[in-house]
Amino acid sequence: MIANPQHILVWLPSPLGDAIMATPALSSIRQRFRSARITFLASRINRAFLEPSAFCDDWMELDKSYFRMLGKLRQSHCDMVILFKNSFGSALTATLAGIPVRVGYVREGRSWMLTDKLMPEKEGGDFKPVSAVDYYLHVAQYLGGNIENKKLSIGLTDADRQILAESWPELNTMTGPLVILVPGGAFGPSKLWPVQRFAELADRLTETYRATVVISIAPTPQEIAIAEGIQGNAKQPILSLGQRPLKPGPLKALYEKADLVITNDTGPRHIAAALDKKLITLFGPNNPAWTQTHNPNETQIIGQSPCAPCDKPQCLAKEHYCMLSISVEQVFNAAQSVLGMPVQ
Repeated sequence: MIANPQHILVWLPSPLGDAIMATPALSSIRQRFRSARITFLASRINRAFLEPSAFCDDWMELDKSYFRMLGKLRQSHCDMVILFKNSFGSALTATLAGIPVRVGYVREGRSWMLTDKLMPEKEGGDFKPVSAVDYYLHVAQYLGGNIENKKLSIGLTDADRQILAESWPELNTMTGPLVILVPGGAFGPSKLWPVQRFAELADRLTETYRATVVISIAPTPQEIAIAEGIQGNAKQPILSLGQRPLKPGPLKALYEKADLVITNDTGPRHIAAALDKKLITLFGPNNPAWTQTHNPNETQIIGQSPCAPCDKPQCLAKEHYCMLSISVEQVFNAAQSVLGMPVQ
């Protein structure tokens, strides 16, 4: 490892949730290497959610062309790369680009390409469930960084807030709390709480608290269908990003405005955590240990099932026992503990 690198490239992880959970480590690295130029390499969408960031000097976006990407890395003249992305391909690209110091976890058969190797914790031959926050902080610690701060963070601008105010004017005149529901999940259908239960929950929140309920989804056909299903099963009106999508900046502003976020274990959960929002997360097939955010504002409801956690994207059981074990009453009671007694 170079004691005083001049230009550090940090290759961020791909899933949005992981990228946000890496922010405590990014903060630590910035503090450790104050005089170095730090460039973040990320997907366009992850850059949009993390930017603006005080932890880097420049951004480099992933290129669909491998050879263009390789050329960009060669031209960057970095003397160290920190590979938060665990893939074989990221290590190979950094090696072929001639970056002399390559720091990362020994995974995916890439040990021979790393100059500074970190061993992930194992338990019984498998990877030990460790929060991604701590997983990335361990890299920062290896580099000499302080790892006491575990606070997630994302950037937000006044321009983002202004766009939200103009495009969703009804949010400026709410008489009750703003509750965001996140019913989707890129991991797969096994993480999803049933559409009908989200609809029933939304009705109870609207009727009890005069809440403004907004469905937050990714702009994919699958998630748009989920949002439409919730609206179709609900008796009370619900707003949806499926009908009025927001770009990442104003979307962050929407989450900032929320009184409560109720979500499956998926990326937007970490947006809410980074913005210090009150949060209820529904866990089924996935072990919560992997994604602990160290967030005191989060309530976790963990589905009970003999086969959970299975960590499978598609449920293989006869019934989706873990998610079905979470009742509307459980989630509504948790929401009441956050929102308090309704004003008569």
